[in-house]
Order: sequence, then structure tokens, then C-alpha cells
Amino acid sequence: MAGGRSACDWRFDSGRPCLDLVATGIGTTGACELLDGAERLADWLVAAGLVPGGTRLDAVDESWVVRFRQLRTGVDRLLTAELGGRGAGRALDRVNALAAEAPPGLRAVRGRGGKLVRTLSADPDCGALLAAVARDVVELLTDPVARAALRRCEAGNCRRIYLDTSRGRRRRWCSSEVCGNRERVARHRRRAAAVAVRDAPVAVSDAAVS
Repeated sequence: MAGGRSACDWRFDSGRPCLDLVATGIGTTGACELLDGAERLADWLVAAGLVPGGTRLDAVDESWVVRFRQLRTGVDRLLTAELGGRGAGRALDRVNALAAEAPPGLRAVRGRGGKLVRTLSADPDCGALLAAVARDVVELLTDPVARAALRRCEAGNCRRIYLDTSRGRRRRWCSSEVCGNRERVARHRRRAAAVAVRDAPVAVSDAAVS
């Protein structure tokens, strides 16, 4: 998108599919709903890599949207509790229940040019795809290295959660290109405003010089 990303753009820089799902809802302050219908959800499932490109997703309907939003809310609450050092029993129970289901089966088939490509063994159902995301949450939170890399974006108007895999674990923003750039611009403007106030001439009243 020319001129930078919009709050309504999909982004897949959180580091995990489950975090990318959460990002479709919390994003930045005032952001729009990114999973706003069955067609958008179907597109997101492909873009997020949960299903291979070309997968038939004719079964996706509004009930899928509701269930994915419910999982998104639960994962957000669970991760927020983990980052805050608190328990989130009900959200954890929900994630565990979904993770117990079987994820979509995979097959390798010959594509164009004879190369092996990934496909699903059957048309996916909603429960299987929810299970894939829920299992990603379980794997994230039970991996000490990944769990230690969980961060909340430090930008003032962003709540995205991401994995900090940078050297030294000093990454402050979910995206240097988006939130980092926004924060740097805001800092520059604050400094410029402070200099302008400092250097502004002081008005002297007639009474003071009489």
C-alpha cells in the first residue's frame, strides 16, 4: 500500500499464527475489525498459512467467523494474563479443549513442474482449523524460550503481542516499520515543539518598561 500500512491491513509479523489471529482484533486504538465476514476469514486462513493456497473453503460461513473471534478473544485474554503473571483458567480451558481436536491432515502431491506441494487430505472443517491455532498457543506457552520472548508493543496506541527474536531481545515495537516509525515521528514532533516554545520571544508589556 502506498504511503504506509493502514490499521485495517493484515500483518503477519507477530511471529506465530496464534499471535497473528489476535492481531486481527486488538491492533491499534480505533482499528477496524479485520475478520468482518466469511470471505475475509477465508482469505485470512490462506494468508496466515493455515491452509495452502487453492484450498476449497466453500464451507466457511458466519458461524466460522463467530468461532474464530471467540478463540481470538480467549487467546488474547490468556496471553495478557501470562504477560501480567496472572492465571486465566477459563481461557486456558477453552484453548486446551480446542487443541484436543485433530488439526487438518496434510498430504504432499505433485504440482506444476513436478514439484511436491502441500495440500490438505480433505476439505477442512472449522474445528480442525481452530485446533491448529489452539495447538500453536499451547506450543508457544509451553516452550520456555518462546514464552520468554513474548512482548506487548510499547507504542502508545498499539496492543499487539509479538515474539521478540531480535539479538539481545531489545525489540520494543511489534513493527519497526509501523509502530516504530510512528513513535519516532511523534518523538521528533515533541522535540520540535519543545524547541519552538523555548526559543519563542517573550512578550514584554508597556507597563513593564515604563
